[in-house]
Amino acid sequence: MAGTPFLKMHGLGNDFVVLDARGHALDLTVPRRRAIADRRLGVGCDQLIVLEPPTEGEADVFMRIYNPDGSEAQACGNATRCVASVVMDELKAEEATIQTIAGLLESQKVGRGANGLPVISVDMGLVRMDWREIPVAMACDTNHMPVGLGPLQDPVGTNVGNPHATFFVDDLTSIPITELGPKLEHDPFFPERVNVGVAQVIGENKVRLSVWERGAGLTLACGSGACAAGVAAARRGLTGRKVDVVVEHGTLTIEWLRDDHVSMTGGISLAYRGELDRSLLS
Repeated sequence: MAGTPFLKMHGLGNDFVVLDARGHALDLTVPRRRAIADRRLGVGCDQLIVLEPPTEGEADVFMRIYNPDGSEAQACGNATRCVASVVMDELKAEEATIQTIAGLLESQKVGRGANGLPVISVDMGLVRMDWREIPVAMACDTNHMPVGLGPLQDPVGTNVGNPHATFFVDDLTSIPITELGPKLEHDPFFPERVNVGVAQVIGENKVRLSVWERGAGLTLACGSGACAAGVAAARRGLTGRKVDVVVEHGTLTIEWLRDDHVSMTGGISLAYRGELDRSLLS
């Protein structure tokens, strides 16, 4: 596996190492996943993305997602947009269907960003809001879940291929998310752990967001978290169904569609291409 090529990509700072296993399988054990994702000893990333042959006929590629701790994630919106741009370039197409363990995600190119790279819109699929679908440990109204810690209380539960709890606050900068996030991620109320979103409404149909990601920690952007925050804000009546979600390095446009699907639109970036040394794969 020496000299295994990779792409380093990001969506608004949410960064990925993308490996192509469509031609031959890669033996990515948990220690190897962790080694590649390590920001000091490896390449470094929020998620390791592996492209595999699709198992459904309508899909163009299967996208597998690994967290830095080596665990497998069900969904990653920003990675989906990055992978979609790669596949569209390969196919010389304006659309692509990405298969994940959470389902098929339809994507399309809707323009180009200031960096000259595509702006990609992805249908992230059906938003699930029942307590059993998040999932949480007890029957409850997921628009007002009975869980919290310190200043983070009364979250909205949403499943966008993975579980999210979105907490609304008056001042996002005052929240110690690196202290509270890991505790809430592992709260027994969430049997499969949870992504912790902290959101502040900053204008008409505009929300600022930080996310402590399950298995990854605090990231510069989280696509599925932005989708969850947009839906949560609309459910609470704080915004309409189309919301600009502002993160540290830009904005994602989230629309909660009438069929209960949610779409996410934003730019992507290619940082560099490289090859993994044998030491990361031994």
